[in-house]
Amino acid sequence: MSPAGDPQRTDFSLAFVVKALHQARAINLEQAKTLISREALLHARVLKENGGDTQKYDVSPVELVAAHRLPVTGRPTEVLDQDRITVVAAEAAGVPYHKIDPLKLDMPLITQTLSRPFAVRHVLLPLSTQGDVLNLAVANPFDHELFAEVSRLSGRRIRPFLSAKSDILHALQDTHGFKNTVARAVDEAVSDPGLGNFEQLVVLGGEKELQAEDKPVINAVEYLLRYAFDQRASDIHLEPKRDQTVMRLRIDGVLHPAFTLPRAVHAPIAARFKMLARMDITEKRRPQDGRIKTERDGVEIELRVSTLPTAFGEKMVLRIFDPEKMTTLDQLGFEAHEQKLFESWIGAPHGLILVTGPTGSGKTTTLYAALRALAGPEVNVTTIEDPIEMVWDGFNQVQVQPKLDLDFSAALRHILRQDPDIIMVGEIRDGETANNAIQCALTGHLVLSTLHTNDAIGAVARLRDLGVPPFLLASSLLGVMAQRLVRTNCPACSEPIKLSAEQIQSLAVPIPLLPSGPTFTQGKGCVRCRETGYRGRSGVFEMFHAGREVRELIAQGADGGAIEQAARQQGMRRLRESAVHKLATGVTTLEEVVRMTADT
Repeated sequence: MSPAGDPQRTDFSLAFVVKALHQARAINLEQAKTLISREALLHARVLKENGGDTQKYDVSPVELVAAHRLPVTGRPTEVLDQDRITVVAAEAAGVPYHKIDPLKLDMPLITQTLSRPFAVRHVLLPLSTQGDVLNLAVANPFDHELFAEVSRLSGRRIRPFLSAKSDILHALQDTHGFKNTVARAVDEAVSDPGLGNFEQLVVLGGEKELQAEDKPVINAVEYLLRYAFDQRASDIHLEPKRDQTVMRLRIDGVLHPAFTLPRAVHAPIAARFKMLARMDITEKRRPQDGRIKTERDGVEIELRVSTLPTAFGEKMVLRIFDPEKMTTLDQLGFEAHEQKLFESWIGAPHGLILVTGPTGSGKTTTLYAALRALAGPEVNVTTIEDPIEMVWDGFNQVQVQPKLDLDFSAALRHILRQDPDIIMVGEIRDGETANNAIQCALTGHLVLSTLHTNDAIGAVARLRDLGVPPFLLASSLLGVMAQRLVRTNCPACSEPIKLSAEQIQSLAVPIPLLPSGPTFTQGKGCVRCRETGYRGRSGVFEMFHAGREVRELIAQGADGGAIEQAARQQGMRRLRESAVHKLATGVTTLEEVVRMTADT
């Protein structure tokens, strides 16, 4: 195998890629022969999909193989895409493979090193610099004349990385298009974001490239939303600083920097978001809340918008909700016995169920999943929320409006006249709401709500502090569930690991005895998980069941220690113990267990 720097090597052809795939056992001999024999047909197909102009578009051998959509060996439901093919081709070519991560693109480097037409024509993407070396993503690792030209233009030595052509072109489109749009927005210094253009359903411009004829601010906002959706973000943060605006995305519970924008575009972009969310765009001194409904691939997506005045301007957070992906009980991460116990609670005809945990621990998602399991034509489900997180037709959802004297407690009083079967109270914040919720539970209604406590047992003390009489709490409480969210190992790259005795001892709880023994795994990082080793999150639960003995202790006003001892005798596991069980079954890692249960 010749190194990438060998000037004699120029054969990055279909035959080269097919041979590499066959040697790596990614395809069999019959598939290899089929690919070679259909080269002209595949070439025509790829060219047609990309405009059909041979003068403007060079078809790469990786595209030809990907166009045949061959199944992945051992995974018949998956196909050989450009990423998988490029990984094999890079190894055969002797150059490093690089998966382009949109969150790690250096926009100034990309836009200032090479002109857009040159970069697109030759499929080149500057990645980073190291001293006098320019790391360059390429689609052809053997185009040495091109590398020499780029070296002359940039004044640096070139180190090529092989990347998927589709990733390079998409990154070029995004970075150059977004840069131009932001630049136009700065030039225009938009003061009127267009109040007459308000639409309740915001129709995004799709996947098209940013166009010069579009309004720059509107275009930039649409791009930011599409970008966040593509990255599986749950929250978008726009944070004004002294000289710039920083955009960060929360993905799988962790914030990632995404863009740095000129300070001049912050006000018009914030105004556009506020306009779409039906907020007062002239009010910048007080916090505001609003909602945006938009569409993504035919599916409606809701965003909850919040503004907060800071030292350098209005900080905005947009929380993204996809109603089509509303979680069910089976998707929360329950173990079998935990789900059975929770289902027994929500299956009771009346009583109080509480979910506790800090902000961002998934409490509302759990309550929505429970309500979805209960809702039906024969049941009246009513919720009181501040704000309404996700709109769903199966519930009657009430928005708290303090200005109209409609708070949680007032809404509860009125809901009792609406013949409810099941009531969800977004949060118990004060004594009046707590006592009203208890009364609802005692008078034949199933009530679900949340509390901000670190563990399940703490909910008892919290309700006492809010003035709930112990005997009433004992009569109405069905159970309390504390929860956290841990990142889960990426299924594509996780592999078995061993934990040292010191690491296991640091958990301070025993490893559970499993029939097949513990299985510790950890994602090593791959293209599917952005090299983090994690993809997705799962719930970890502490299930506090109010059985007969526990009820008696609550009614007697027993302290938390005595109540916890009785709950433990009934089989309750602490949050750390539940998290360690997920560690032992390969769901998550030791670092996640420690990080998410440090306060328990």
